[in-house]
Amino acid sequence: MTGLIKVVGGAVVDSLARPTRLLVARRTAPPQFAGMWEFPGGKVESGEVAEQALHRELREELGIGVRLGTEVLAETAAGWPLNARASMRVWFAEVTDGEPQPLEDHDELRWVSLDRNGEVLTLPWIPADLPIVRALLDSAARVESAAAQR
Repeated sequence: MTGLIKVVGGAVVDSLARPTRLLVARRTAPPQFAGMWEFPGGKVESGEVAEQALHRELREELGIGVRLGTEVLAETAAGWPLNARASMRVWFAEVTDGEPQPLEDHDELRWVSLDRNGEVLTLPWIPADLPIVRALLDSAARVESAAAQR
């Protein structure tokens, strides 16, 4: 196998302009991650660009259409390392169509506050997603600060 497996994730928020809540998904499998929380998404298929894959994955997993916002930037162009074989790129996304439902790979969805003292950091996250959560909180705080200054 050559190269990393490309994975995409959606940081689905209540508003791209002023995000205050994040939609998180609880895994059902594999066994080592069952019961842990993650960003919904999945693998980029052959011939897809990352953004197309994210739209497809969010439709399949949650039954929603979204408008993508900015990417939660990682230290490398490949994205956030998940393991030795895979990396993930994550975008902010806002629901434009449908009501989120746990259709595939998840048994529960939950809206959590993006407040740094809120529930988001108390959840048992898949370990590779936790640095992304912290970066997302920083990014959401910058968006909120910029919106307040307007």
